[in-house]
Amino acid sequence: MIDATTFRLDGRLALITGSSGGIGFALARGLGQAGAALVLNGRDEIKLAKAAATLRGEGLTVHERAFDVTQADAVQPAIEAIERELGPIEILVNNAGMTRRAPLQDFPHADWHQIMQTNVDSAFIMGQAVARPMIARGRGRIVNICSVQSELGRPGIAPYMASKGALKMLTKGMAIDWGPLGLNVNGLGPGYFKTELTEKLVSDEAFSAWLINHTPSRRWGDVEDLAGAIVFLSSDASKFVNGHILYVDGGVTTCL
Repeated sequence: MIDATTFRLDGRLALITGSSGGIGFALARGLGQAGAALVLNGRDEIKLAKAAATLRGEGLTVHERAFDVTQADAVQPAIEAIERELGPIEILVNNAGMTRRAPLQDFPHADWHQIMQTNVDSAFIMGQAVARPMIARGRGRIVNICSVQSELGRPGIAPYMASKGALKMLTKGMAIDWGPLGLNVNGLGPGYFKTELTEKLVSDEAFSAWLINHTPSRRWGDVEDLAGAIVFLSSDASKFVNGHILYVDGGVTTCL
């Protein structure tokens, strides 16, 4: 039965990594508007404080925790402190991510390792740390932020594509191992969205024209377009959805 509570997240605590701006901030806002209490995460305390203040100004319940999600020795005590001080983490959104662009034959090894640490290692480290208490409680939602580059390719971003392909399969592996223990683990795959990280692509008239012409919805995505999907994957509406990657891309994966 669908009722007024099906998509509500009242009383649940959601931790969103990389949420001081861009897509992570929009995901946090959507979860908060659905009733969740929020824990924003990032490494820049000043940016986190500004993001939290903005959401509190909208009437949302917000906490912030600055720690590096790629470092297990920082993650574990941070998760323990959140659970002890704020309550059980019922929703984890692994959003922290980055990219670098260069021809693959010239791609610096250091940049490869940084991309993998940020996009893949962090989801494993955070997922493992948060899953343990979730498993003990017999419930929990984890959403890994994948990408259309989990499926599609473009020149100059092969390491990013590799990381997002790995994250897609890590999501499926988490669902296989943790689904029998009460957890739902899914992926959300944004398409091409207007953010500070895509400003150069948005302002590239040739690329924008090509993208819009190959997207059935005929536009770039706005980060607000992701709110409904993250709420769905975090709520009781998706209680029998596990190991799925939900692409929110205006249909671009149907065309390319």
